[in-house]
Amino acid sequence: MPEQGSVVVIGGTAGLGREIAQFMAGAGHPVTISGRDQQRAESVAKEIGLEVRGIGLDLAEPAEVGHRLAGVGPVDHLVLAAIERDENTVANYDIARATRLATLKLVGYTEVVHALLPRLTEDASIVVFGGRAKDRPYPGSTTVSTVNSGVVGLVNSLAVELAPRRVNAIHPGIVGDSPYWRARPPEALERIRARTPIGRLVTMEDVVGAVVFLLTNRGVSGVNLAVDGGWLLT
Repeated sequence: MPEQGSVVVIGGTAGLGREIAQFMAGAGHPVTISGRDQQRAESVAKEIGLEVRGIGLDLAEPAEVGHRLAGVGPVDHLVLAAIERDENTVANYDIARATRLATLKLVGYTEVVHALLPRLTEDASIVVFGGRAKDRPYPGSTTVSTVNSGVVGLVNSLAVELAPRRVNAIHPGIVGDSPYWRARPPEALERIRARTPIGRLVTMEDVVGAVVFLLTNRGVSGVNLAVDGGWLLT
């Protein structure tokens, strides 16, 4: 781990975002996390550590993002990990849900970078969360698959525009010990595990390790890294 630069984790109050914030704070980095609710963000920040700050912002309301981030900076590492689950099909298309998710991950992510750009250090690094649904769609993933494919274009664009700052994306597969997947029926997860070449499902620790690699390896930019145990090969 390099020198203890400041870290911002958007979507750092739960799931993978919280795990990343916990790891970085434990490594001695000052960390800022965000969540939709200010009180919850502050509460989670206190649980993680003394050098952690919590702020409330909703990426689906991008016009407010700049104001909410006004007190943040300088930033050495930025992780855009905020996600929402959306099961949306063409046959039963919910425009409001689709619009919210597309706004959150594409417009909202971009607005965070825009708002923080003057405070990104010269060698700052950014990691954006996508997902393997971009390559392996499933019934109900209409918006999720589309938006995660859009993350690829966003990262490619940002990596050029923000150079020499580094921008990469991570695309997790099924993360077996995450809160969402732990709630799924065990037999469904077992069927997926049986088709995964590494013989097990990806863990949150695996994903955190990959994010840290993308944040800290100075030779990597414009990469869309899959963390799925080879699942897409089967």
